[in-house]
Amino acid sequence: MQITLELPEDIAQGLGSRWKDLPRVALESLALEAYRSHALTAAQLRRLLGFETRMQVDAFLKEHEVYDFTAADFEQDRETLRQLRAREAQH
Repeated sequence: MQITLELPEDIAQGLGSRWKDLPRVALESLALEAYRSHALTAAQLRRLLGFETRMQVDAFLKEHEVYDFTAADFEQDRETLRQLRAREAQH
């Protein structure tokens, strides 16, 4: 599917002066929002943006401050840290 955006010329010029590849920026913005809202998986994001590896996806997400951590992930990390500290205290 091809999507076309109609922008007033002055706005297009202003945005174009900020971002050299405005169509790519628009695609990345759409992809990021779709990923954040769980409309796209990481594999779909990779395909949409033409990345060859998951590492490129991870770097892209990190660059845009999008992290795949849930509250449960943080709780698991906290429990692991608690266990490690308990072991250190025993030695």
